[in-house]
Amino acid sequence: MQKMHDRKNIGKLILDPSLEPKPKPATPLKGKGKNTDKEDKEKDKKKEEESATNSASATNGSTGRETIWRTTRTKRRAFAESLTKPAGDTAFRIGQGAVAGGAVFGLGALCYYGLGLSNTVGTIETSRLWPQYVRDRIHDTYMYFGSSVILTAASTAFIFRSPAAFNLVMKNSWVAIAASLAAVMGTGILAQSIDYKPGFGTKQIAWMLHASVIGAVIAPICLVGGPVLTRAALYTMGIVGGLSTVAVCAPSDKFLTMGGPLAIGLGVVFVSSLGSMFLPPTTALGAGLMSVSLYGGLLLFSGFLLYDTQRIIRKAETHPLYSNKPYDPVNASLSIYLDALNIFIRLVTIFAMNGNNKRR
Repeated sequence: MQKMHDRKNIGKLILDPSLEPKPKPATPLKGKGKNTDKEDKEKDKKKEEESATNSASATNGSTGRETIWRTTRTKRRAFAESLTKPAGDTAFRIGQGAVAGGAVFGLGALCYYGLGLSNTVGTIETSRLWPQYVRDRIHDTYMYFGSSVILTAASTAFIFRSPAAFNLVMKNSWVAIAASLAAVMGTGILAQSIDYKPGFGTKQIAWMLHASVIGAVIAPICLVGGPVLTRAALYTMGIVGGLSTVAVCAPSDKFLTMGGPLAIGLGVVFVSSLGSMFLPPTTALGAGLMSVSLYGGLLLFSGFLLYDTQRIIRKAETHPLYSNKPYDPVNASLSIYLDALNIFIRLVTIFAMNGNNKRR
């Protein structure tokens, strides 16, 4: 019966949970359980380290950028403060040292070429072989140079003694400055553009007008006083005479190669002069620009005087005797005239500044 009963129960669901078969527990593989746990822990540690490294690198990157930005801002601020801080005597002392070095160089060159220590033949030796027309050309050039100086001095004195004319040139407005520059440049271009003819003609009238206009423009320089002007005039005569002697005693082409560097220096001095018009000399930047304009300009136009002197001699020697356009002593004299004038103006300014500093 029991067997029959069991047979009958075959295929029927057993609803008694106690009679359900129990699953066998999963037995871990031997030797692999511990290793798997270690690998999981190592992976977790690596992930934590990578995340920490990434966060640290991001923090360091942002910190580095902030440090660079702060350093740049600090440097800019320090540079701006150094430019706008009160000016000292450093810039002017450097300029005075440069001028003193230039003076030593000039005296050395004068002794070297004047005493005949150079192996090459100088212009003063070759001048013995000049034909008469070359001598006449150089004589006429320096005659116009001296006459230009006299005309400028006479015009300056006339304007200074005329209250109405002096008040007119004393105006510091931009319109007055532009008008003065236009008058100087316009008369200069006019004088150089007219063809030269011996005697007294249109060329000579334009030349006289140019020298008179320059004298009127620089008339306010008389306010520094007679002693300063006399001292500056004597120094200018000494510089012009000494450098002209150096140029004559040196070989004829010794200073003719200085045209390129002198042109670059002229641009630097011109920019410095413009900058000193807007920046006061009481700041470090303004004092530096003024030092370049004064002392650098003094050295520059001394070099131009050497260059222009030899250029005049070369042109007087090589200009064809029978040419459609004759040799022009007026245009030749204007170069050394402007060189001497720029040297004189800078000496007046330097002496006036030194006098004011001594009074303080």
